[in-house]
Amino acid sequence: MKLVKNNRPWRTGLVLATTAVLAVTGSVLAVSAQAAAGCRVDYRVTNSWAGGFGADVTVTNLGDAVNGWRLGWTFPAGQQVTQAWSATIPTGTSTVTATNVDYNAAIPTNGTVNFGFNGTQNGSNPAPTSFTLNGTVCTGSTAPTTPPPATTAPPTTPPPTTPPPSGPYSNTPDGFAGAAGTTGGQGGTTVTVTNQADLERYAAASTPHIIRVNSAITVSPYGKEIRVGSNKTIVGVGKNGHIVGGGFFLGAGTSNVIIRNLTIRDTRVASDDPDDKDFDYDAIQLDTADRIWIDHNHLTRMNDGLIDSRKDTTNLTVSWNVIAENNKTFGIGWTENVTARITIHHNWIRDTNSRNPSTDNVAYAHLYNNYLQNVTGYGNYSRGATRMVLENSYFDKVKDPYYKDTTAELRQSGSIVVNSSGKQQTGGSAFNPSSFYSYRLDPAAEVPNLVRTYAGPQSNIG
Repeated sequence: MKLVKNNRPWRTGLVLATTAVLAVTGSVLAVSAQAAAGCRVDYRVTNSWAGGFGADVTVTNLGDAVNGWRLGWTFPAGQQVTQAWSATIPTGTSTVTATNVDYNAAIPTNGTVNFGFNGTQNGSNPAPTSFTLNGTVCTGSTAPTTPPPATTAPPTTPPPTTPPPSGPYSNTPDGFAGAAGTTGGQGGTTVTVTNQADLERYAAASTPHIIRVNSAITVSPYGKEIRVGSNKTIVGVGKNGHIVGGGFFLGAGTSNVIIRNLTIRDTRVASDDPDDKDFDYDAIQLDTADRIWIDHNHLTRMNDGLIDSRKDTTNLTVSWNVIAENNKTFGIGWTENVTARITIHHNWIRDTNSRNPSTDNVAYAHLYNNYLQNVTGYGNYSRGATRMVLENSYFDKVKDPYYKDTTAELRQSGSIVVNSSGKQQTGGSAFNPSSFYSYRLDPAAEVPNLVRTYAGPQSNIG
């Protein structure tokens, strides 16, 4: 976070309403000849500029679990990929095969995998008309790979069924946000929005609202942070809610806000690399806000911070988010006061550089069951007069997994560190989180699979 600049980026990000939705059948690795197989591919062009474009691809596995995937397609107008994230894609060809990276090879039944890319185009940018998953053509149905054997008539009374579990997470605020009584827009009017004008109008309203975001909303001007007032819940409907090219701002006096189940993404400005110091485009910026729950979002590829919690923002819980592919991840501080209370748990922080988080002058910082992966700058950093408790987290390929200033405290227990290097420092007694609220610790060894499955937007939320 820096002072707001009035400069505009060189790339405005004209967004096309191009979306292709296709169904892929024939998931490989079927467990039997009669195993039903299938999946769905959602291809969306997110940005377009002279000679180039950005796209987002989501694969939903409707069949048997797969471990290792290849998604193939051909661009109909000679487009080519120049850069990709969360997948390996060769450049210089219009016949494309996207291959998983190490952390997203497995797709469980009804699970999803998401990746994106930038590409070149020559004025015409039609979507691909066909995809293959592991060599099987997308056909739009789910069927057995061979005819099933004859079966007897079903019983007159069908066996009882139980609904699938919603997941190992709470649907109400927990941590410091929950202890302080965060309820968001509960009791207010529920509205569904699909455009920026309605989102801004309801987010800034003086009365409580539950705002359901049911489309990809491209923000204009590029990088704008939409102001959110008190007593609001902003929640994505299933996996449909995207905020593209912008973010949210919660200013002084804003309280009791829930931001949940959204994908907030893509405000990078190439001319501002590598420092990202000229364009202050955050996914979520909090300045002196109180009672905030940020839960089950996917925050990625923003030009500045993914989350900036500043100027004594307190009673904040950040849980079950995918926080990924960014230079500056999660900064906390910008104050000489030591009053903030923050809980951070079950987040997947991956492919990032600095501020994971950088926690400055926080009275009580409780970090547990987080998964940090492929972090090149530093991991959990207790700064200034912060008292930090770190429990049962998992660090994989992280430089300086956790450490503290000489003036700060950091108490660690139960975490696992693998394939990492640098500082693992502790010191001081910090505090006892259970004196503020109840919580359950998952074993650190289970954290990677938990957050890969349940962090980020969920189809049954919203």
